[in-house]
Amino acid sequence: MTQRAPSLSMVQVLIFGSLMVTLSMGIRHGFGLFNMPITSANGWGRETFALAIALQNLIWGFAQPVAGALADRYGPFKIMILGGFLYAVGLIGMALTNDPWLFHLAGGLSIGIGLAATTYSVVYGILGRNVSAEKRVWAMGVTAAAGSFGQFLMMPLEQGLITSFGANEALIYLGLMASLMIPIAFCLRETGFAPNQAGDQTIRQALNEAIGNRNFRFLMMGYFVCGFQVVFITVHLAPYLKDMALQYPDINGASVATTALALIGLFNVIGTYYAGVLGARYPKRFLLSAIYLSRSFAIAIFLLLPLSSISTYVFAAVMGVLWLSTIPLTNAIVAQIFGVKYLTMLSGVVFFSHQLGSFCGAYFGGYLYDLTGSYQIVWGIAMALGVFAGLINLPIREEPLQRPASA
Repeated sequence: MTQRAPSLSMVQVLIFGSLMVTLSMGIRHGFGLFNMPITSANGWGRETFALAIALQNLIWGFAQPVAGALADRYGPFKIMILGGFLYAVGLIGMALTNDPWLFHLAGGLSIGIGLAATTYSVVYGILGRNVSAEKRVWAMGVTAAAGSFGQFLMMPLEQGLITSFGANEALIYLGLMASLMIPIAFCLRETGFAPNQAGDQTIRQALNEAIGNRNFRFLMMGYFVCGFQVVFITVHLAPYLKDMALQYPDINGASVATTALALIGLFNVIGTYYAGVLGARYPKRFLLSAIYLSRSFAIAIFLLLPLSSISTYVFAAVMGVLWLSTIPLTNAIVAQIFGVKYLTMLSGVVFFSHQLGSFCGAYFGGYLYDLTGSYQIVWGIAMALGVFAGLINLPIREEPLQRPASA
């Protein structure tokens, strides 16, 4: 089986793919900082803001397989251009409305589609076609680490914009920043792109093959948990710390939350990079299992110890190492089992499960808080799900799928 020669160098893919992911993932990482300023200014409950972020993640998940299939068929360039435009429009739209439905349309629908077209699945498809198989998981780890560094950079920047200009103007500035993804897309344009014609498997056949494969289903279940945990913490850690500041004077909700989320991004650089390094040497299913179980353990210790700024920073650093380290490992398993012909689409399908979890983590965090006045139930759910994900990844088989010669 022969593959088309790469049209982009590995260095070019890594630099500009990393910049794309840095912007798309970095900007969204700070949405939790806008929770209380926007809800307070508009007289909303936390559920309203949480629903917008939950819809964003759900739409991102729904749109990702579609964006992936279109990118596999027609090339990712046009998909990324559209994504950068919708991302910028969504951010500016969030700033210009105080109507909940329009806010959900901008922050949920527009940004959700924008994220589907500019994040890991699309970038990993480019990477899979232009980086050799032996360096693929490492390169995925490098790209994920870049997205993590973007989170670290964007947290203090977004908090600084909010402090200096207010939440609405900060969103407008972020919208202008998001528009930079459009010129970056030109740097990732693959010359002479044509769909890989190795074999005669169609998109429908590839999708049915993956859904019918138990390893793929196990990956989807584990990825659901990943989405629940990271988005719950991203959206609700800041308001949780502000609530706890009444009981623990050492906690200054806004500054501690900003530093904690920045630390998650910083230590995530380490976690995602070494996930790629270790994934090239050891069974990726064991690494995934260890990540999920370690998250549950870290949450339990965080809740059991007396809350302080130090305990929060240690928790953030530990969670940062475990944060997005699932991404290169999960996508590398997909590529290893099913090949790279439909990698963008299949990565999008498994990512859809991640976003179902993200929706639940964002929305039920706000819903259960408004219902009970506490986040304790959701923390407990996050821990239980981590144990489940740790166990469900263990039986995954990573061997390449053997297809009949006609397929």
